[in-house]
Amino acid sequence: MEFSAEQIAGLINGRIIGDGNTFITGVSPIENGQKGHLSFVGQSRFAHYMDDTDCAVLIVSENLLEDKAYNPVIIAVEDAYLSFQVLMNLYQEMQGRKTGIEEGSFFHETAKVGEGVYIGAFTYVSEKAKIGDNTQIFPHVYIGKGVKIGKNCKIDSGARIYDYCIVGDNCVIHSNTVVGGDGFGFQPTAEGFKKIPQLGNVIIEDDVEIGSNCSIDRATIGSTIIGKGTKIDNLIQIAHNVKIGQNNVIAAQAGIAGSTVIGDWNQIGGQVGIVGHIKIGNQVKIQAQSGVNSSAKDGEILYGSPAINYGDYRRNYVHFRNFTEIVKRINELENKKSE
Repeated sequence: MEFSAEQIAGLINGRIIGDGNTFITGVSPIENGQKGHLSFVGQSRFAHYMDDTDCAVLIVSENLLEDKAYNPVIIAVEDAYLSFQVLMNLYQEMQGRKTGIEEGSFFHETAKVGEGVYIGAFTYVSEKAKIGDNTQIFPHVYIGKGVKIGKNCKIDSGARIYDYCIVGDNCVIHSNTVVGGDGFGFQPTAEGFKKIPQLGNVIIEDDVEIGSNCSIDRATIGSTIIGKGTKIDNLIQIAHNVKIGQNNVIAAQAGIAGSTVIGDWNQIGGQVGIVGHIKIGNQVKIQAQSGVNSSAKDGEILYGSPAINYGDYRRNYVHFRNFTEIVKRINELENKKSE
């Protein structure tokens, strides 16, 4: 597809500096700009690329522009990063959506499907499942008994949604994620560990995105809940009866143990481990690879394992790095004292 700088500016309310009839045929990261491509500059550390890029058109934040001529055509906007996101979303919508039930899929006669739905080949839709309007379910997906999926969702190939789980509107579940597998519940006995039946479900609220290869366990009783607007990266484990609030972001390889409650607007870094039966407040930031073994209050920033206040950790780590020298000095002082 070809677009002119003028067409692009019209979509994002941008101001053109240069020839509005310049056409682009693709997009590039600014570090590897290619001829005939579009890119963006939204931070001062990338501003030098405006004088050294092969890109034909750049979307640039107004505060980064200087009173001089530029070789690429400039589309000036208030926030280049956000404007570029708008363009990417518009382009994705232009790619078109599949509809219909492909040959080779199984669709139970009691299942219900809305309008404009796509179900790919080799997908299995169980009895009494319900799928909302304009949802796209790609090949090799399993939809369990009584599952409810809302409108405008995308379920990628290989995902598994087990019995009676609920997915809200506008959700994305990427490939090979399992929603509603059994929670890790076992009772120790003299004969060994006996499995505790996992009879609950998972509720995923609206506007949630879940990355690939995640496992979200069904509750023992009740529901494991993923709150509205939460974004979950790849390779994440969420155990039974966890309750996650709204608009959280959780980075790759994090694990959250059973029955922990997490509030709203938290940022959880990669490889964070959170023990069970604690409460994380709102707007908490947990740095990567931290191990959280106690509850956190609103607004805390945690780091380390076991995790402590971020500022305390950094101050203490300065001493830890010099620990051998500190011990040496203490020993020297004690030797002098004993003389």
